[in-house]
Amino acid sequence: MSSTQPIQLPLGIALRDDARFENYLEAENSLACAMLKQAAAGVGEQFLFIWGIEGVGSTHLLQSVCHAVEPYHRTAVYLPLDELIELGPGILEGMEHLDLVCIDNLQVIVGNRQWEEAIFHFFNRIRDLKHNLIVAADLPPRQLGVELPDLASRLTWGMVFQIHGLDDDSKLKVLRMRAASRGLELADDVAKYLFHHGSRSMADLFKVLDRLDQASLQAKRKITIPFIKEVLGW
Repeated sequence: MSSTQPIQLPLGIALRDDARFENYLEAENSLACAMLKQAAAGVGEQFLFIWGIEGVGSTHLLQSVCHAVEPYHRTAVYLPLDELIELGPGILEGMEHLDLVCIDNLQVIVGNRQWEEAIFHFFNRIRDLKHNLIVAADLPPRQLGVELPDLASRLTWGMVFQIHGLDDDSKLKVLRMRAASRGLELADDVAKYLFHHGSRSMADLFKVLDRLDQASLQAKRKITIPFIKEVLGW
């Protein structure tokens, strides 16, 4: 395939435009990020497995890899299994011909024999073509409870990285980075107010920021503490 853009599934699933390595604070995850960037370029390990609890940024990293293939004129696809499971494992057919496939939320198909067998066979097909596969889950391979022994074995073939969460100072830095990427000025006291009055999950913080961004555009007002109180009722 010769497209220079990541493949988009015709299912309402799209990459976030701001899910890029440039918008990710690596902190303790620098080695994992380095390996993911190599995969985007088609070098390094053929298989990578990343895992971490919700909110540490695994999805952001997988989508970042899909964006990062563009300068190398490679094809990539992002497959969130939590959104695709109801479509059945036939969705994997032919995906091995892409240069790189990122499978997210593997844990949702654990115990589903049909899906486990399909991913096992997909693993073999993509291996034979020497294309890249990156898998993400909420637990490391040996703790996932995969029932198909052959698939459990395949998942340990590549390098495995735990994705670590950020400390509070780093979360504040990321929140301000995300705001700046949207052209928003988020003063220190405003960022701290958001952080200390809402959820400390980065995913939740980003949703709040999205909401405030839309509200500020409509009201043509800056994001201040009084504005946050008015919009969010905090």
